[in-house]
Amino acid sequence: MAFNRRAFLNTILGGGVIGWLGSIFYPVISFLIPPKIPEANVQSVNAGSIADIALNSSQILKFGRTPVLLIRSKTGEFKALAATCTHLDCTVQYRQDRQDIWCACHNGIYNLSGRNLSGPPPKPLSEYLVNIIDKEVIISKPKQMG
Repeated sequence: MAFNRRAFLNTILGGGVIGWLGSIFYPVISFLIPPKIPEANVQSVNAGSIADIALNSSQILKFGRTPVLLIRSKTGEFKALAATCTHLDCTVQYRQDRQDIWCACHNGIYNLSGRNLSGPPPKPLSEYLVNIIDKEVIISKPKQMG
């Protein structure tokens, strides 16, 4: 079978069009599907000195990619809880006047142990371990969190 000029040109032009379409769509597709970035394996975080954290106050810290709410109660007890609401992952905050944890998105309320009291949150907040080492507050993951 003879390969004529028309078939040869159609093959070359078809290959060129396919290559051109690939060069247009590949960057778009690779932009829409981001690469998987492994999460850092963080086991503990230093929250600072005890003296720097006032009574009846809170602060939000990064624990890898996860925000953690560190609370120091009126009595000086430390609690560390996941800072994302179990309803829709909004960031929760400590209310000093009521001594509770509040999600502003849908008015969810948790007690200082992380138990959901009212609103739409279906589960309690995850609890982290708090240790005092050389007057420094260290937050770490409980064993079951992995």
